[in-house]
Amino acid sequence: MLGVSQRLPDFPWDKLTSYAETAGAHPDGIVDLSVGTPVDPTPEVVQRALRDAANSPGYPVTIGNRATRQAAIDWLARSHGVEGLGLDAVLPVIGSKELIASMPLHLGIGQGDLLVHPELAYPTYEVSAALVGARARATDSLTSLGPEVPKLLWLNSPSNPTGRVLPVEHLRKVVEWCRERGTILVSDECYIECFWEGEKPVSVLHPSVSGGSFEGILAVHSLSKRSNLAGYRCAFVAGDPSLVGELLAVRKNLGLQMPGPQQVAMVAALDDDEHAREQHARYAARRAKLREALQAAGFAIDHSEASLYLWGTRGEDCWKTVGWLAEHGILVAPGEFYGVAGRSHVRVGFTATDERIDAAVARLTASL
Repeated sequence: MLGVSQRLPDFPWDKLTSYAETAGAHPDGIVDLSVGTPVDPTPEVVQRALRDAANSPGYPVTIGNRATRQAAIDWLARSHGVEGLGLDAVLPVIGSKELIASMPLHLGIGQGDLLVHPELAYPTYEVSAALVGARARATDSLTSLGPEVPKLLWLNSPSNPTGRVLPVEHLRKVVEWCRERGTILVSDECYIECFWEGEKPVSVLHPSVSGGSFEGILAVHSLSKRSNLAGYRCAFVAGDPSLVGELLAVRKNLGLQMPGPQQVAMVAALDDDEHAREQHARYAARRAKLREALQAAGFAIDHSEASLYLWGTRGEDCWKTVGWLAEHGILVAPGEFYGVAGRSHVRVGFTATDERIDAAVARLTASL
């Protein structure tokens, strides 16, 4: 019988080591656009809240502070039109990746069960299936499943890596399809505020999608991108109270509790929209510069209307493109990391500092 580590796929970023070395040899240093980690300061309002809550001698409760859950409810209503959530429908968690990776385990999904995720997808969906011995299938076509019914279906809009935003009509059909079959639908909405073009992304919890009911659906949200809180590991899941209750029951037994000071910081972040608008403007400016430079250098940019990445191609194998950029001191992620459909694309992050984005633009311009 295989151990858990033997069931898991290789960690993809390990394959970038030699390209990172090549890019790092550039006289002006590497411009690392391969991972979307925030680099701008954590908002002062959040830092202050964390400091003020530093005296926290007791254990936090797994379900989270009432104020933390209410702040999430208020933010979803104010920013995304989600109505009717109760305190029993929200659960703070220690980073969205941990939750996504362990979701099947917490929901009782196991050996041989089918999980479906997007054709181009964040690798952790596949990892979540492997952890419990379930089968993962990558597809954007529900009709391709035939009569087989998945236990869990992942949505990701805006998408990582493509930045694609799914329209309301499509989301509504997926919700209806899942409800008809008893499939749990979990929507990864961690980039919902990182939109740049076209229609604003809509949560599956919005009444235009959910029909005013949260039955069978969950949405995952993170403050890492919106509020530069990746180091705080602040996230939450919201939706069907019965599903949230299942997650809570397992997490109680495992001792998975968000630390008290982080919960207070999370309230401060969710209650303050001004810092989020300022960060959005920073990313918009970096994205515009980088997009123009990539297109001038011969890249076509597909989708990318949202998220923190540009999904680009030169019409060749992604590793060839990764190598070409590395020679110019720029490190990006090959599209193959996200599925076989990404073999001709690269994912280019724009979360680097203004100085490093300007360096990448200068290098792309010099390559012409």
